[in-house]
Amino acid sequence: MLAEVSTTKISKKENPRGFDESKPIAKRGGKVAAGAREILEKELGESVISTDNAKTPKLLDK
Repeated sequence: MLAEVSTTKISKKENPRGFDESKPIAKRGGKVAAGAREILEKELGESVISTDNAKTPKLLDK
């Protein structure tokens, strides 16, 4: 969620035109979130990533 918000804010400020200009902005937003996660993990002394964080996709019935 932080990655999406960060990317949106950076994008609105820089106003990219098209995919080629948007791609590096998306990477920067992701780096912001990754940095925040690393700081949090250092503070907690443990990883915040687990298999419980993501929903398991439901398979479509045939």
